[in-house]
Amino acid sequence: MTRLLLVLTLLLSLSSCGSVDVGRYAGEQPRLDLQHFFSQPVKAWGMFQKRSGEVAKRFEVNIDSRREGNDLILDERFLYSDGTRQRRIWTLTPDGPNSWRGRAGDVVGEARGEVAGNTLHWRYRLNLAVDDSTYEMSMDDWMYLMDEDTLINRTSMSKFGVEVGQVTLFFRRQSGGATP
Repeated sequence: MTRLLLVLTLLLSLSSCGSVDVGRYAGEQPRLDLQHFFSQPVKAWGMFQKRSGEVAKRFEVNIDSRREGNDLILDERFLYSDGTRQRRIWTLTPDGPNSWRGRAGDVVGEARGEVAGNTLHWRYRLNLAVDDSTYEMSMDDWMYLMDEDTLINRTSMSKFGVEVGQVTLFFRRQSGGATP
């Protein structure tokens, strides 16, 4: 029993060491303004890596956005390396200074995000379809604005507190017209 308590205590202390407060990035430039960044079409490229580091899937995303009152609507169209397609429509709502709430069809409840400096920290639960099954995953997104047109995203995906993989995604604002 003592050994079990020691292992649990060690695991809890290790998990608490990895948490960074988004406020740490408050002074970083350029400042991230989600409404400005998504004020024109965005193209993104990404990959999902298993816990082992193996790349399991690559994908491209075309994102069109629009404003509806205070809401920012992001219409994401995914094309995966295996030829499959997916669409996710996010509704992002300001929730006080530097805070956002988000909803999408495959998001469980609401996503919660906080912006500080050039960074957005976004957390939510996602129903992830894999083959003929659906898994509820915890998503921990960190987005960093590199320059006016480039945003980098790193997401840790976990189940029952254990990381199962990571998503890396690069966003680039497109000049002119809507994305295909």
